Amino acid sequence: MKSALCLLVPLLALPMAASSATVETGAGPMEITLVARGLDEPWGLAFLPDGDYLVTERAGGLWLARGEELHRVEGVPEVFVEGQGGLLDVMIPADFATSREVWLSFAAPVGAGGATAAGVGRLSEDGARLEGFRTVFTGDSAPGGRHFGARLVEMPDGTVALTTGDRGTGPAGMQAQDTGSSLGKVVLVNRDGSPAIAQEGWLPGALSRGHRNVQGAALDLSGRLLTVEHGAQGGDELNAPEAGRNYGWPVITYGIDYSGDPIGEGQAKEGMEQPLHYWDPSIAPSGLLVYSGKLVPEWKGDFFFGSLNSDFLGRLDPDTSAGTGFAEERITAPETGRVRDVVEAPDGSIWFLSVTEGAVYRMAPTGG
Repeated sequence: MKSALCLLVPLLALPMAASSATVETGAGPMEITLVARGLDEPWGLAFLPDGDYLVTERAGGLWLARGEELHRVEGVPEVFVEGQGGLLDVMIPADFATSREVWLSFAAPVGAGGATAAGVGRLSEDGARLEGFRTVFTGDSAPGGRHFGARLVEMPDGTVALTTGDRGTGPAGMQAQDTGSSLGKVVLVNRDGSPAIAQEGWLPGALSRGHRNVQGAALDLSGRLLTVEHGAQGGDELNAPEAGRNYGWPVITYGIDYSGDPIGEGQAKEGMEQPLHYWDPSIAPSGLLVYSGKLVPEWKGDFFFGSLNSDFLGRLDPDTSAGTGFAEERITAPETGRVRDVVEAPDGSIWFLSVTEGAVYRMAPTGG
């Protein structure tokens, strides 16, 4: 990992003009600036109140960016690094200034496989270590390295939402439908790790079911939870998970199996929710941001997400039609290769992680 640090520091010292490009968007020209590179499959990004940020690498690295340098943070949990598994999301709660809490999601080694897990530690004053890290949730273990979900969101009431995936059980398994299973769910926990919701017949903490692989989650400007999740071939979805609701997988979907066979019972069924929006063919959406409008007022309330298979930064405008759909813009540039996460910085700029480049980028109006 020391070699990655050596790559990052010299690059960050380069003049800004040497590492930026301009891309045209519906809101005018935007400048995409290279902030850091040399990362090994970056997965999650979160800002601290002072503008520093934390970034995870799937293989297990957690880095703190201060100014133009990245510093390795010790004290992360042991992770199950296989396929899509590893160290995944990072979340900074609103009270960080007093609590110094940092939440991580990860694939935890459990038995012969891995399980979606989440935990919390306290960032030391010097930023060098997570102190007292404890795992507060561990889901059901499954073999292989697929579909961990693992996005973290602090809810308006201070509870923490964790998304999970079906772990690749797919059409042959019904764990995402099983209310007693952690697979294919959105889970809510309190800050002490206890379940934040109890529904009769459901796993303690489980909020919703029928999810395939939720790879992006965020609150909209009214505080509503939104998620984006991967379908099979087609059927990627935007949803707004609510307590006790069933989002269909693998009974209903707009996708088909990789063999070309149909999945489940069709595209709709009584008692199962329809997505707010879906993509066919698949774009493999990852990361989710609902933009405040701070630097770009035209984008206020719009949804930003990355694409892992089509190399673009996407934007959905929910205000263009009266509840009948979304206008979509795809921002494509050499820097938008396999965008894994999208976040808003304290200054209103939009930052994203490129897996292809192993890099952190900042997007803002030209000159902004």
